[in-house]
Amino acid sequence: MNILEIPQKEIVKGYKGRFVHMETFTLAFWEVEAGAEIPIHSHIHEQTTQVIEGEFEMTLDGVTKIYKPGMLVTIPSFVKHGGKAITACKLSDVFCPVREDYK
Repeated sequence: MNILEIPQKEIVKGYKGRFVHMETFTLAFWEVEAGAEIPIHSHIHEQTTQVIEGEFEMTLDGVTKIYKPGMLVTIPSFVKHGGKAITACKLSDVFCPVREDYK
């Protein structure tokens, strides 16, 4: 499978994702515009977010940090989190269980 051949979906303004849905998890490959924000939210899904390119500001459970390439953040179920792309970014997420809302 070539990731670039997966159709993109803009889930939140400035967040364009390509998704692979398996039986128990979803992989997401994001291209995020500089300045794009995702509001503080929570969900049932466990999530990991890895920064591939750029700088991303993530607030997790009230603590804000800057993440750079090679850094990973783990987000337990129902923990409030949100973020902002400081620069244009490429991010990779894993969600478990499957993100039915991203299909």
